[in-house]
Amino acid sequence: MNLTRRKLLAGMGLVSLAAPMKVVLGTTDESPISEFPQKAAFALPSDVTCLNNARWHSMPVGAVRSVQRYLEAKAQDDPEAEELIHEIQEAPRVLFARLINARLGEISYVPSTMVGESLIVGGMGLPAAGGNVVTDALHFEGSLYLYQALARQGLDVRIVKPRDWRIELNDVAKFVDNKTKLVAVSLVSFINGFQHDLKAICDLAHAHGSYVYADIIQAVGAIPVDVRASNVDFCACASYKWLMGDMGLGFLYVRQDLLGRVVKRTQYGYRQLSQFQYHIFPLDEPGDSIVEWRQGESAAHFFEVGTYANATLACLAYSLNYILELGVERIQAHTQSLLQRVKRELPALGYEPLTPPGTKSPIATFVVKEPHAVARRLAARKVDVSITGHRMRISPSVYNDDRDVDRLLEALSG
Repeated sequence: MNLTRRKLLAGMGLVSLAAPMKVVLGTTDESPISEFPQKAAFALPSDVTCLNNARWHSMPVGAVRSVQRYLEAKAQDDPEAEELIHEIQEAPRVLFARLINARLGEISYVPSTMVGESLIVGGMGLPAAGGNVVTDALHFEGSLYLYQALARQGLDVRIVKPRDWRIELNDVAKFVDNKTKLVAVSLVSFINGFQHDLKAICDLAHAHGSYVYADIIQAVGAIPVDVRASNVDFCACASYKWLMGDMGLGFLYVRQDLLGRVVKRTQYGYRQLSQFQYHIFPLDEPGDSIVEWRQGESAAHFFEVGTYANATLACLAYSLNYILELGVERIQAHTQSLLQRVKRELPALGYEPLTPPGTKSPIATFVVKEPHAVARRLAARKVDVSITGHRMRISPSVYNDDRDVDRLLEALSG
């Protein structure tokens, strides 16, 4: 079978990326896009209750097909495959920019969230630039390691502790001063789902001439994220959680006016070039040097270095459009309807909440006094949640419903 360009695009749910680009779902066997739960859009076994989407999210069936089509094109060495790969490489960037209300030139691909945060820290010249960094104890553990490792090199790192399992803005304000270079937070904490008021954090930091980095991996795709409304300077995420993608590729947002001025290039590769020309081979134009090159000015030209995880991009070309079609506000409303019941009923069963009241993120965390016994009961009933130490984290998504909550409560009731 020869996969033509049209057949491959149709199978992946893509049409031509000529402006204006439009990505379509193009499948007929999924739940109607307006209905929740979206069980038919996923291939989860009917006897398994997955309430652990903050670990990693199941791929939609359509996204799996998109990846399979890409792999078929590679396997067959289709002559049009190279052009098709260029198309799937650009679709997720466009869709992600739309999802967070960013300009296309402000989005770079990165291998992971931590790579994105490290590029910002390195691009700002920390710790050599001096000053201080303010973060909090509910930020990602890899990030706390990053800043404490830099503290050993002389960086002044200030860590805000939670009160009642939330980070109070007034407590952050006690640590931020006119020497603060960066305020780094997780918009939604992976530990307990606490959600910062990102605009308030940005207003505080900007009033002192500082910049804000937000880890949005536990937020984007599950709750609304608007970089214009919050005025955040930098944010990053991987794609395997609420974006329904896979490991190996994520996104870095950098506000356009900060590129090259506040954040410099620290890595170099061919993806950063807008022009490259040899002057030594037959029929080359003559020149004074062996090669002549010019760097591009977008975020991609600052931070991308080499090849991409194309299979993950093929997945995201579908899944990001799926999320946009569902609507993030509606996704949030659906998960909150389930979590409200969880938050109401688990304390009565003896599970102390670690998630602050009023939290609207997709995560609810509780104290578990006997984690091994609870884990055995949950496993026996094929209910999947996250238990780390004495913390149990519950994170429903678009395919969950009240029956899933029923199974969870039955298992936790003993």
